[in-house]
Amino acid sequence: MTNFKKILPVIVITQFFCTSLWFAGNAVLPDIVQIFHLAPSFLAHLTSAVQFGFITGTLVFAVLAISDRFSPVKVFFFSSVVAALFNLLILYDGINLAGLLGSRFLTGFFLAGIYPVGMKIASDHYKEGLSKSLGFLVGALVVGTAFPHLLKSLTYDLPWRYVIVCTSALALAGGLIMLLLVPDGPHRKAGQQMRFTSVLRIFRNGNFRSAAFGYFGHMWELYAFWAFLPVMLTLYKQQHPATDLSIPFFSFLIIASGGLACVIGGLLSQKFGQRRIAAIALSLSGICCVVSPLFLFNAPLIPFLAFLFFWGLAVVADSPLFSTLVAHNAPGESRGSALTIVNCIGFSITIVSIQFLNAAANYVDAQYLYMLLAMGPAAGLAAMYTGVDHLRPSGTSASGGQ
Repeated sequence: MTNFKKILPVIVITQFFCTSLWFAGNAVLPDIVQIFHLAPSFLAHLTSAVQFGFITGTLVFAVLAISDRFSPVKVFFFSSVVAALFNLLILYDGINLAGLLGSRFLTGFFLAGIYPVGMKIASDHYKEGLSKSLGFLVGALVVGTAFPHLLKSLTYDLPWRYVIVCTSALALAGGLIMLLLVPDGPHRKAGQQMRFTSVLRIFRNGNFRSAAFGYFGHMWELYAFWAFLPVMLTLYKQQHPATDLSIPFFSFLIIASGGLACVIGGLLSQKFGQRRIAAIALSLSGICCVVSPLFLFNAPLIPFLAFLFFWGLAVVADSPLFSTLVAHNAPGESRGSALTIVNCIGFSITIVSIQFLNAAANYVDAQYLYMLLAMGPAAGLAAMYTGVDHLRPSGTSASGGQ
């Protein structure tokens, strides 16, 4: 069996490097808004372009069973190279608004060969202790997602293009490291081209459906919170002009703190079980949605930031646990496609929630707007505990359908 200590850190580093592409456009949004003379609400469309690209990519990858039919390591490498190149397209001097959105869409499309395929690679190496492995892996995704905000903070006095170049360089390095240092895992099973009937058959299993729908409720909240976090910080700063608050820096810190929560959640799940810890995290993030008007935007700075940090921890702590439950309750020969199709649906939901918040902002006071995100955790918790007696824990066989 592959040595855990040797392989997992490499997968984690490559995931961090490559997923830095995700919010690269968001980090330089003020510059994009200024160049193209756009409204700040363009944030929702820029984020949705990446999400829609990712959804399209995951659908294509799932239907063609790319990560099951071909070496997932090579798929990861190819996707990282192409995603990095499309990320650079935003720097083209003659690019128009359609080209800008197209660049983010295509970057998202090939992120489908990075994030879920990275989970597939981890699951092929670590049948035992998968939740701990995915805790580190999703933690790397979270920090990678936040990293462009830190780059923007560090290069504040430099041209915004530095953020784009740096994230593409990291993605190229990550893909190369994966190709050179990580072999295909010992638990990999070659699969066949996926049929839509196979997807329906997977969802007939109650345990798989429970895990997947819990994940869908989690996704309703997660990316909307990440996308609108700079908006929350900006509005607070506008209402408290004397406050010295670096929006890019605190956006990075709050989002990146979720990486620690993923690791802790994965470790706790080894003792208390994935479903229990996932349900606690989902409940806590749902409570944050409900009580958000108490802290947004009239609270003193320290309670305001403390609340956002706590929310940033709770909102993503369950992500690797849901991925583990999905992986362990999916058929071994189509595990990669199962993870991919669940990601596809989950990220489709993020577009709906982001655009829903964007539209609702015209009618709902900003202080109460984020209460609407509570619908996701509530639905997810209901799915986890409705009609399912037990979700397969880490360490049991995953050969049967979920």
